[in-house]
Amino acid sequence: MNELELTDFDIDHRLLELPGTSLVIFTSVGCSSCRWARRELPGLDLPVDRVCWIDAGNNGGAVQRYSVFHLPALFVVRDGEFYGTLHSRLTVTELSAALGRALSLESEELP
Repeated sequence: MNELELTDFDIDHRLLELPGTSLVIFTSVGCSSCRWARRELPGLDLPVDRVCWIDAGNNGGAVQRYSVFHLPALFVVRDGEFYGTLHSRLTVTELSAALGRALSLESEELP
């Protein structure tokens, strides 16, 4: 699975231009669940084209725009369209189901 590191400076531009489905994850080095997600999620067989990581501690603008209140925070973007927040346990089964539900909804503009 492809992985990208995004920042305040390139998050909007990159997400608008990337084809396919991106799982966007806000994390922090001080968060144990975030460290687990960084280590384990890339190895899961998720129905996404890439995982996009954003360090919440260094990218306050993106944190504010995406209304991130807890970490890790997961969002779905497909072909430049925003499909919202994922509320799911970090297992392949639950993440895949949450992705399917999110992508079945009407898209919105990126925050």
